Amino acid sequence: MKRNVLLSLLALVPAALMPLAASCQIAPERAPAPERTGPVYKWEAYAGFTYTSLNQVNNSRYGLIGVNASITRDFGKYFGITAEGADFFKALETGNPVNATVYQILMGPAVHVELFGKFSAFGHGLLGVEHTGGASEIPDISFAGGFGGGAEYSLGKRLALRASGDKILSSFVEDPNHQGYSPHMRSNARAGVGVVYRF
Repeated sequence: MKRNVLLSLLALVPAALMPLAASCQIAPERAPAPERTGPVYKWEAYAGFTYTSLNQVNNSRYGLIGVNASITRDFGKYFGITAEGADFFKALETGNPVNATVYQILMGPAVHVELFGKFSAFGHGLLGVEHTGGASEIPDISFAGGFGGGAEYSLGKRLALRASGDKILSSFVEDPNHQGYSPHMRSNARAGVGVVYRF
């Protein structure tokens, strides 16, 4: 009987100390999430060379080349607002019926996504106005809008190369001498290459 009581008491000692030993164990702290180092750029500026087809000018055989510039305000990693202007002042080749020029002022939302490595992509929707000069268009200015996107290759934290393409819709009369001022929808393809600077 004494033996059983002694064994029971000896069994109670580790049972009583076990919760105390367990409570003394401290879980290792998680490593803190790595903090983002370096500046966060909220703006990006783009400048480059661009091409547009010239479907609003009758019998136009060649599109126009020119320059394009934009500024984008980023709101977070994926979304931004873009404002841009383009001036197309020279025909790609000779042979157009008139010496036409086009300029565009457009604005709209943009989305960005990282692809892999130094490559990323973007898309945007744009609304604004387009003007056709030197072609006797009536009217010579039209509401315009479209959508497009492109890819970027990062050259560093601030610089990147960009290639883009868009489809821009506008309304100009079918015949420059038409006196009814009836608008007709036109669709112009647009492409560009240039440099992005983030700040």
